Amino acid sequence: MPNLPRRGFLALTGGAVAGSLVPSAAEGAHGNQVVADSSPYRSGEADLATARSWWPPQRQEWTPIGWKGHLFRFNVFYNGMLMCEPGPGWNTKENVMKYQGQGMQLQFLPPDFHGGFPAPPNHARYMWQDDLGIGEQGWRPDTVAPVLWTRWRLPQGVVVRQSVLGHLKGGGAYEGETDPLYAWVRLEVEQVDPVRAPETLPFVVRVARRHLFFRDRYADENGVTLEYDPAQAPMPGRMRVAPVFNPGNRPYERRIQHLDNTVRIGTSALRQDQASFTELATERVYDLKVILDVTAGAHVDFLVAMRPQPREEFDRELALGWDGALAEANAYWTATAKPGAEIHTPEPFVNEAFRRFVELAEIVGEKSPETGDHTLLTGSFGYDVLWATPTSMAFHMLLDPLGRHDIALKHLKLFKATQGTRKPPGQAYAEHPGYLGSPRHLQAFDWLSDHGALLHTIAYHALLSGDVEFVRDWTEVVVKACDFVKDSCENTNHDGIHGLMPKAVATDELLETQAVWSEAWCYKGLSTAVRLLTKLGHPRAAEFDQARQAFQDKLVSAYRDLMSKAPTWPHPNGSRQPVPKADYTDRPFHIFQDAFLLDTGPLFFVWAGVFAASDPLMTSHLDYFRVGPNSELWDVRSNAIHRATLLHEVSSCEPCYSWNLTHSWQAGDRAKFLEGVYSLFAAGMSPQTFISNEHRHSMQGQLSSSGLVTWHLLKAVVDDAIASQELHLLRLCPLPWLSSDEETVFNRLPTEHGTVDLRFRLANHGKRLDVTFKPTWRWPHPPRVLLHTPPLPGLRTIRVNGRERPASPGRPISI
Repeated sequence: MPNLPRRGFLALTGGAVAGSLVPSAAEGAHGNQVVADSSPYRSGEADLATARSWWPPQRQEWTPIGWKGHLFRFNVFYNGMLMCEPGPGWNTKENVMKYQGQGMQLQFLPPDFHGGFPAPPNHARYMWQDDLGIGEQGWRPDTVAPVLWTRWRLPQGVVVRQSVLGHLKGGGAYEGETDPLYAWVRLEVEQVDPVRAPETLPFVVRVARRHLFFRDRYADENGVTLEYDPAQAPMPGRMRVAPVFNPGNRPYERRIQHLDNTVRIGTSALRQDQASFTELATERVYDLKVILDVTAGAHVDFLVAMRPQPREEFDRELALGWDGALAEANAYWTATAKPGAEIHTPEPFVNEAFRRFVELAEIVGEKSPETGDHTLLTGSFGYDVLWATPTSMAFHMLLDPLGRHDIALKHLKLFKATQGTRKPPGQAYAEHPGYLGSPRHLQAFDWLSDHGALLHTIAYHALLSGDVEFVRDWTEVVVKACDFVKDSCENTNHDGIHGLMPKAVATDELLETQAVWSEAWCYKGLSTAVRLLTKLGHPRAAEFDQARQAFQDKLVSAYRDLMSKAPTWPHPNGSRQPVPKADYTDRPFHIFQDAFLLDTGPLFFVWAGVFAASDPLMTSHLDYFRVGPNSELWDVRSNAIHRATLLHEVSSCEPCYSWNLTHSWQAGDRAKFLEGVYSLFAAGMSPQTFISNEHRHSMQGQLSSSGLVTWHLLKAVVDDAIASQELHLLRLCPLPWLSSDEETVFNRLPTEHGTVDLRFRLANHGKRLDVTFKPTWRWPHPPRVLLHTPPLPGLRTIRVNGRERPASPGRPISI
């Protein structure tokens, strides 16, 4: 093999780290990209299969299972482990601290080649070191309630599937933390090898206290990883099988109870020889062994209580059985699923993603006992708290764009009562009646950006929902929040740049600074609020718009001045370009600084509306993260807080902050846009269960990336944000969504102008695209509607609402 540079070698190997291999600006938008050409439509356009070839499976994923609003959630790991943790995992709240130590960890262990089972860990080690950290999972398609399956394909000749269902006592609405929450778990023989398979198969459920702990090692791709601590494995007290009077030796249920006679685990009725419960050499760690009959469909059911329950209560739930619990759960999820937008694409993966995103958002939330308010949380098992800025993305990038205004409103209400009760996180600030922040009992770290993110969320909900009652009740909240931004920018009693928001905590670095992140979010919130107030004809709309313009002018001029004095880096085209900065003011170095330069730095300006993607500074900064010095420093052993770069258009730190997507969307760069969108499906979340991560291989159980990918995918088809008073259709539509076999449907899709129904399908062997478009405008002056011709080979005409037009790439059709 000839001597190849590292870039060339990685391109040949197809390794995941080749994500940093992007063309320089000199190569142009259609240069030699390292993109697998698997698209059946057009060379160079990414699709899901291509993206999954770039990104290997993530390690140690976990996915929450539970009930809407419950204070607790079960978490199912990639290997079927069921975590029953009502107390704190990592970064958690006071309202669950009293449950510290009650967590139980159930490992589902198939037999090895010799029929044996591994011993419990006897030294600290990463979880993924036992089994590579990967498994096979998915959602049952035949249930309305979310039921998560995990599969084991065993060399004995048996395929075993575990299914996990969350269930609340009675199957109704959650009221309080004493409402018992259960997990029903079914182990089922799914397939039997016809050539060689045993008659029975043992399976072990290892019962221990939670002894999996978060460690922020930040080494070798691990980020915040999970580590076994064997010293914590013993249950706090001994456990035993509850005695049962069974004179006829009939099959009977096993109940595993504590010595105070409360029950934590039970089984369906099993034969005498089908189950055993033994204490291991590790004191107070137990194996519940069951024997599966190896015939397709044979199964054993387990009932697991989140917290120990009295025998009478546990028996009530056990008597329901799997079928009874599933029937109640299906009825509950059906009754509480108000219709939002109807979306169907020829990509089943995308359709299911939109469904699961919404379900997971409701599970990763709670009805807080302190106030009775519903709130979304940032994560499950880790980060069971509220970082208001990233969590707001689940509202304004996911729930409201999908028309799930009912869910958004239910979880928004608490911020109205909190307004003006919290002091902004900066010494230059005093309490202000308009400041929006997290309630104290939910907060993680307060960031100044929280105010802007929440203001944007509230105003955007009003714009998309058209809820007259909400507008009436929340307009004063919006006005007071605008006053906070305006008053803060007019404050000159601080040592920062006047005309901007004064210094405050911007990120988890907890440093007070005039950060791009804080300033741009507050601008975004003010800008969205002005659009709302203008549409409403509010008497202060013009005043706030003037404040918005002054804020933007200062943001732009101060940043240009900052860049005029910045050090430079050598661009591949031979020019020298300024190194981007994430702060307007000087601040001490922090370990997260390099990573946050990408995630919370100037790339965010474009989505916030401060700069256009076409601005030379923005194109320069985008190149910095694509082909700048950091791309050469990204090592195969790098982790999330190393110097940040874009890997296949996804942030190497936190994928959910891949704001470069907005640059590609605004610039109309299809190749980069689709590369980033589909990469997010593979790198920013589990492609199996659709739960988001914070970093690759680290801190799963979140909602973060789901909002970013949803907002951008919807804008690719129905775009109300690219230009004022215009609605653009099919502008960046993925080509797989243009099909002759099935119609693509976007009905009841909310926009700032009203709801729209859009349907399209190929006809005449791909030569014609049939489009049906029906809007329901909300405001007196409807937008101009422009339909873009997709770059589909062979497309000759477009029939819109029965009228045929010539297909003209690059020249939108006015409807």
